[in-house]
Amino acid sequence: MSLPHALLGLLAVRPRSGYELTKAFERDLGRYAWQAGHTSIYPELNRLAGAGLAEVTHEGPRGARTYAVTPAGRAELRTWLLTPPKQAKVRNEQVLRMFLLSALDPADALVVLRRIAESTDQGVTELRKIREEHAAAPVTGAEGFGQLAAEYGLRQYEAVRGWAHWAIERLEREQGADGAAENP
Repeated sequence: MSLPHALLGLLAVRPRSGYELTKAFERDLGRYAWQAGHTSIYPELNRLAGAGLAEVTHEGPRGARTYAVTPAGRAELRTWLLTPPKQAKVRNEQVLRMFLLSALDPADALVVLRRIAESTDQGVTELRKIREEHAAAPVTGAEGFGQLAAEYGLRQYEAVRGWAHWAIERLEREQGADGAAENP
């Protein structure tokens, strides 16, 4: 995902100021999908406007600007959304940590795995609450698609949580077998 496409998507839902976009990234979008701060959002808005993908629709006090997506911006967003993601270089810190767990003592590895299980339990609880609060939302529109994104995140958390419990059980079983073999 790229910041320009995230901004175009938010502007396609409704026109917003740079401040409003920054706030959107401080909430669920930044927590679950893509992080961006005002130092990257404002320059990107200027680039989008310069490229004709967004336009300033209102100028307020102290230079505040409201941006909207242009037809060219909608076309770019549509193309991006309908094109399957390219296999980019993978950089997943969580998976890297799992590859490196063997560098820890088994007791420390269990600490890491239990922390993952606990944090994903919290994520599942939070996203279930969000889903329940907006259960009546239509499937289309910003809120409806937000629910689809929340369900996607919920299922990811559930999968990671299940994996963490499986890994804990396996490691504990292996430790128990090693201990039993050492102490006949």
